[in-house]
Amino acid sequence: MKTFFLFVLFMLIAVVVILLAIVLGEMGTWYFAWLVGSGMIVLVTAAGGVMLDTQDERAARKAAAGSGGKQA
Repeated sequence: MKTFFLFVLFMLIAVVVILLAIVLGEMGTWYFAWLVGSGMIVLVTAAGGVMLDTQDERAARKAAAGSGGKQA
């Protein structure tokens, strides 16, 4: 039953998107590119933050191992 409700939800989303495309006309492609681009910027920023945290943790582990495991 869950699959059926997901199917109905996605079909409703598709109908709304198609209606928006009809209303927006040729500006629809610009709005689509804007939404996709904004999403990509958010994802790239999040990936950069994760990589920075990983590098910080690795540097902290190296520093702890280099000091003989002693932490001040």
